Amino acid sequence: MNEITQIRKLSLWIFFIPLIAINLCLFISQNYEFLEQTFFKVDQIGRSGFSIPYIDGSLSISRASRTFPQYLIFKPAMIVTAVTLYYYWQNNNNLVNKFKNTNLNYKFKTFGILSAIFLAIHAIFLGIKFDIQIYKLMRRIVLLSFIIFEIIAQGILVYHLFKIKEKLIKLINKKVLIYKAILVSILVTVAVVSLPLLITKGNTHFKHALEWNYFVGVILFYLFTRFLWRKNHINF
Repeated sequence: MNEITQIRKLSLWIFFIPLIAINLCLFISQNYEFLEQTFFKVDQIGRSGFSIPYIDGSLSISRASRTFPQYLIFKPAMIVTAVTLYYYWQNNNNLVNKFKNTNLNYKFKTFGILSAIFLAIHAIFLGIKFDIQIYKLMRRIVLLSFIIFEIIAQGILVYHLFKIKEKLIKLINKKVLIYKAILVSILVTVAVVSLPLLITKGNTHFKHALEWNYFVGVILFYLFTRFLWRKNHINF
């Protein structure tokens, strides 16, 4: 099936593009001296000493990627990811319609495309300075909307796949489908448990570490997708 072929390809792009982008921005932030005498001299705000933010939360993804030259990597990568997400959710919607003999726009498609839109908006406006409080608030809302809509879309899609799993028995690895369900459950649980700390002041290092790990958790869903669908699906 063409949709499955596209989904398998798109899932890898969605996982690797943002993963490479944020870690390359981190590498530049921590090794800014290599670009010191070049046109790509790293902005002071975007510089940091060596650390492992996934563990110590020493800096945020935003700080590592919003200044020159890191944003030259981060912005295009996130916009490309957003476009790829659109096609991912579109193909999944078409696939579920085929197996259910329907012609609907499922909610996972709606929420998935909304998450892609908010990711693109976040990437476009990241690093643009407006000294107004409402802009800072809107930036947080946009990022939060991306995360919420993404998790909702992932959860609803997994639910629909479980409903038709008997029709997919020869096309998917059922263990990976269970892993996807567990991953989404963990993401939801972590979000709920962490909420009291996230909405209060302080806990900066915890918030930064959570940000890095949570982002990887969200895109890990797409790596699982790559292994969910069997290679021999074309024969069915």
